[in-house]
Amino acid sequence: MTRVAPATASALLAAALAGCGGHSPRATVSPPPPLARPVHLSTGEIARLIPLGLPIYCAGRRGNEVAFTFDDGPGVYTHLALKKLTAAGERATFFVVGKSIDAWPGWVQREIRIAALGDHTYTHPDLLGLTPAGARSEIARAKRRIEQQSGGPVYLFRPPYGARDKAIDGIVRSLGLLDIMWTVDSADSLGANWLGIIHNVEAGLHPGAIILMHENRGQTIRALTTLLPYLKRRHLRSVSVLQLLADDPPSAPQLRRGPEGCATEADRRYSG
Repeated sequence: MTRVAPATASALLAAALAGCGGHSPRATVSPPPPLARPVHLSTGEIARLIPLGLPIYCAGRRGNEVAFTFDDGPGVYTHLALKKLTAAGERATFFVVGKSIDAWPGWVQREIRIAALGDHTYTHPDLLGLTPAGARSEIARAKRRIEQQSGGPVYLFRPPYGARDKAIDGIVRSLGLLDIMWTVDSADSLGANWLGIIHNVEAGLHPGAIILMHENRGQTIRALTTLLPYLKRRHLRSVSVLQLLADDPPSAPQLRRGPEGCATEADRRYSG
């Protein structure tokens, strides 16, 4: 059984919201106007990768792209995440929860203007605590809901808490989804403040990296103010996971190595 394998990852349930000031309920948040155009996503590599049935922790190492990803939305801070990403000219991936889509109508349509969407289940359970039928229902219901709201197909999935095993991987593959894990855990859901989030992300930011963050954390939104300019200083750019995999796909041997396939030479030297 594999629960959470990437660096600094944990199977602990998400910590309490690390907010940056007391934001009022969603009724006070006005949706932004639609953005100029949707992101056009390449899915050629998806057809090759899905049948492998292997979780993806990173892309290749040949370009200048990374993937900022945000779990658990939509929610009260979604408008701020979209605003900051748009202002910086960066793209991302939002792994959304079905019940949150229902609670925040209209926001999926705005997210797809600058991001790819991924399935994060319908009610955000630990899938390893469910029957196979229950796990399939959670994933399939969310996939259908996202496709209904976005008007397009869903190819990406991320298990809540990173909790997965071979049985979950098989369900994900059978639903035509890629299991997207991460290279770097920002630890925002584990209680890191904005400085800690910045430190965690910057320490692992290299081409091909997939960065785990959460859009419902005020401290994460605050950290983006520093992290987005830092990308440019490092001559990197954030793209959707779909675009990252299309532009710089991981090799089959790299995928078979799991998170170890994402280690840099500097990481290997440091680990001895």
